Amino acid sequence: MQETSIPINSVSSPSVILELTFRLKIRDVMTRNPVCAGPEDSLRQIQHLMKENAITGVPIVQNKHLLGIISMDDIVSALDYGYINDTAEQRMTTNLIVLEEDMPVSFAISYFERFRFHRFPVLNADKALVGIVTNRDITTHLLFEVNKEIEQLERAAGRAATASAVPNQVQSFTVKKHDMAKAGYASTQVKLLLKKAGVSPQTIRKAAVAAYELEMNIVVHSDGGELICDFSPDKLVITSRDSGPGIADVNLAMQKGWSTADEWTRSLGFGAGMGLPNVKNVSDDFSISSSPEGTIVISTILLEGQGGQG
Repeated sequence: MQETSIPINSVSSPSVILELTFRLKIRDVMTRNPVCAGPEDSLRQIQHLMKENAITGVPIVQNKHLLGIISMDDIVSALDYGYINDTAEQRMTTNLIVLEEDMPVSFAISYFERFRFHRFPVLNADKALVGIVTNRDITTHLLFEVNKEIEQLERAAGRAATASAVPNQVQSFTVKKHDMAKAGYASTQVKLLLKKAGVSPQTIRKAAVAAYELEMNIVVHSDGGELICDFSPDKLVITSRDSGPGIADVNLAMQKGWSTADEWTRSLGFGAGMGLPNVKNVSDDFSISSSPEGTIVISTILLEGQGGQG
């Protein structure tokens, strides 16, 4: 069974929503202690579990290890074809797509967009099942967090006139290969500083998109690197520098939809070939160079609307 994906993307969605999807981790929104069954339980028993708990899928677990999933579709098929008394082990889906609890919520949204499933199991660093995440989990928590943001904005409205220009400073963020726990941290810090200085929401969104896409490129495509953010009153220059393996054809990489992402990257919902084009799209100035030793991308965002002006 499939359900409608969450209509959030890095180009058209409001900056407050994007920032939340970068900042929140899956562990913040998932349903903990999900209803589970064992491999020896019958499909009829699992049918009753679904009915009693108003759920449409049950993970099959043994010693905290996820073995498979029985969905409502599996139960319907069992009733239709007369094997409702078979065990879960005989009929469960074992080719599973899972999320990790340290991943940003943006990863889960990418999963729902890519695979169109109702739910995804969530594993911890030890590969033990720790939760289930659904579209409803994400939208409910995002709504709650957006309401909190609105309250904070209302309280800050009276202070807008006293906001000052962005101070001259350079912030450097180390970005490690496949480090999902910290993915999105740099872009969140960029947004917080710009918001404090009273930069316009439209400009903050552009900066957040550029920082996030460049940060994620390092996480999922490179051997690690750093994101350097050079702030001044009139502009933000974001430099992404990684240690390889480089881009074989930069011109192809700038074409929408072109990607050399491996299967691991694609399984996360990335590798659609939109990262660098998105950065260029929101940048007032953009440059890229690459070799086997690494890639350097420079995105310049002109800052507008500071200190309550514009």
